Amino acid sequence: MLPAGTPLPDWLTWLETLSPNEIDLGLDRVHAVMARLPLEFPDHVLVIAGTNGKGSSVAIATALLQAAGYETGAYTSPHIIDYNERIAIGGRLASDDEIVAAFEAIEAVRDGVPLTYFEYGTLAAFVLFSKANLDVWVLEVGMGGRLDAVNAVDPTAALITNVALDHCDWLGNDMETIAAEKAGVMRKDIPVVFGGSDLPEAIADNAETVGARLLLPGRDFDADGLPQPGLRGDFQVQNAAAVIALLEAAGLSNATDAELVGEVLPRVQLNGRSQRVVANGTQWYLDVAHNPAAAAMLAATLGESQRDGETIAIIGMLDDKDVEGVTAPLDEYISRWIAVAADSHRAIPAAELARRIANHNNRPCLVAGSLSEALEIAGQWTGENDTILVTGSFYLVGPVLQQLELYSRPET
Repeated sequence: MLPAGTPLPDWLTWLETLSPNEIDLGLDRVHAVMARLPLEFPDHVLVIAGTNGKGSSVAIATALLQAAGYETGAYTSPHIIDYNERIAIGGRLASDDEIVAAFEAIEAVRDGVPLTYFEYGTLAAFVLFSKANLDVWVLEVGMGGRLDAVNAVDPTAALITNVALDHCDWLGNDMETIAAEKAGVMRKDIPVVFGGSDLPEAIADNAETVGARLLLPGRDFDADGLPQPGLRGDFQVQNAAAVIALLEAAGLSNATDAELVGEVLPRVQLNGRSQRVVANGTQWYLDVAHNPAAAAMLAATLGESQRDGETIAIIGMLDDKDVEGVTAPLDEYISRWIAVAADSHRAIPAAELARRIANHNNRPCLVAGSLSEALEIAGQWTGENDTILVTGSFYLVGPVLQQLELYSRPET
C-alpha cells in the first residue's frame, strides 16, 4: 500500500501499474475483491449501458432523482478534467480525501489481485456509495456490459441507450456481437429499457433467454410532450424518454412527475456534450463524439443550428477510433479541418490524423503542433458569425475547456 497521506494524483499514477493490461474485461477480479469489502447495496441500483448517450442519461436520471428528494450516487467515466467527476454523492463530487480513503480500503483487502485502473475506480465508487447510505446508485458501464466491472453489481433496473460500432477491438466488429455484450447487464425479472430506434436481435433474444422485462420505445414509452433537455440535439429528448421509462419501471415514479420533469430537464447540462458556449467573442461547440453514430448525431445537430458563418473544426482522436467514419458525416458542415494530438498516450499523431482526414474527405486538413497552436489558428480563421467545433475525444474537449477557462473544478 502507498504511504498514508499519498495524494490522489500519485494514487492514480500508481493504479496504472497494477495490471499488465490497460483494458482487461472480466469480472473475476472485481468479484474477488468485492467479497472482501463490507458493501451494503441500496434498494435501487440503476445500470446504464449502451454505445452513446450514457453520460447524458446518467445526468438526466441523477437530476430527476435528486429533484424528487432521493439521495443518489452517480458513477461515470471517463472524466473531462478531474478524476473526481467520476464519483458524485448527493449531487457533489467526491473529494480527493474520500477517494483516497476508498482506495486505501480496497488496497487493504486486495491481496495482490491485479485490478485495472477502471476496476479499482469502480470499486472505490461502490465503497463510497455504500458508506453514504444512499437511496439509489446510478452506474454507467464503461465498456460493453457483460464483462464490465460495473456489471459485478446486480441491477434492479437497467437501460441500454443504443448500440453502434465502437470499441470494436474488445467488443466485436458487428452490431449483433456488440449488442450481445451490452445485453449482459440483463437479469431475470428486472426491467430493461432499450432506448434505440433499431432493436438488435441479440438484445431481444437475450431478454427472452434471461427472463428480463424488455421495454421498447414506441411500444412501452415515447417522448411525446417532453421538453428539450438543456443538452442540445433532438436525440437528447429520446434519451430523456428512455431515462423516464427506466425510473418508472424501477418504481421511482416520484422522479417522473410531469411538473418536476418540465422544471428539471431544461436545466440539465453536461460538459463536453452538445455544449455551445461563447468565449472571447467566439462561438464554440464542444462535443466528445468519437464514433460514427455519435458523429452522425452531432452532424444532425450542426445542421439544425448552423449559422450563416463558417465552422472550423479542431479534432483529436485515439488510435482505436474510426477516423473516417467520424469525419465523414461531419465534413459537409465543416469549412476547415485542424488536426491535433489529443492529450493521451493513445492519441493518433496530428500528422497521421490529418493525412487520414484529407485522404478520406478529399480536401486539406491542417496539422497543429499543439493545442495552443490549434486554438490560435482557429481563432485567426473565425469571424463574427463563425463557430469553432472541438470534437473527437474526451482527451481533447477537456483540455480545450480548461484553456478557454470554461471549466471550473466543481465543488467536492
